[in-house]
Amino acid sequence: MLYLIPTPIGNLEDVTFRAIRLLKEVDLILAEDTRTSKKFLNHYGIDTPLRSHHAHNEHQTTPELIKALQAEQNIALISDAGTPGVSDPGFFLVRACQQHNIRVDCLPGATAFVPALVASGLPCDKFHFEGFLPHKKGRQTRLKYLATLPYTFVLYESPFRLVKCLQQLAKHTEPDRMACVCRELTKLYEEKVTDTLENLITHFGGEKKVKGEIVVVVAGKVS
Repeated sequence: MLYLIPTPIGNLEDVTFRAIRLLKEVDLILAEDTRTSKKFLNHYGIDTPLRSHHAHNEHQTTPELIKALQAEQNIALISDAGTPGVSDPGFFLVRACQQHNIRVDCLPGATAFVPALVASGLPCDKFHFEGFLPHKKGRQTRLKYLATLPYTFVLYESPFRLVKCLQQLAKHTEPDRMACVCRELTKLYEEKVTDTLENLITHFGGEKKVKGEIVVVVAGKVS
């Protein structure tokens, strides 16, 4: 069986008992970055064999992994943080497992956009999850589309592009559109700021360098 196991996005306590048990019991753990995952695994005394599996090698490694799963090995897939497959590697291997009638089980657990959305104070009864925008080609097209949505939408963004992203959002929507920037969720220096896009640009555009993982939640267009 292939297990998709969410890992903490910051606070190491944000992991289920079942996840820890399975990570100790499986035959192999696939990790996006073995150096990052090793810190988490060491914290819980997990010494299961670890192997790299990411966007740059998944096409090459998947056939071998399918053979191992067909030979009744149990494998766990984790990402650096959060749920595998959500803006992280996972889809390609899961699809291959389904094509070969291999059972896939995804555990519930940590993912960044849900706490950001719920804590933003913006409507979350209906929403659109965009994930990462294209860096160049297609970016403006996506921004124009998102600006028309009548419900809240959620983006992931690099701290290095946050201010530029907010400026682009203000350009394609309205400067007074409400939004929330969540940074370093569940970590020591967690920050959540809900304000207009215009004010968020001012807040994050100062001399202080923005750090950490970023989730941007934007209110939908009001008719």
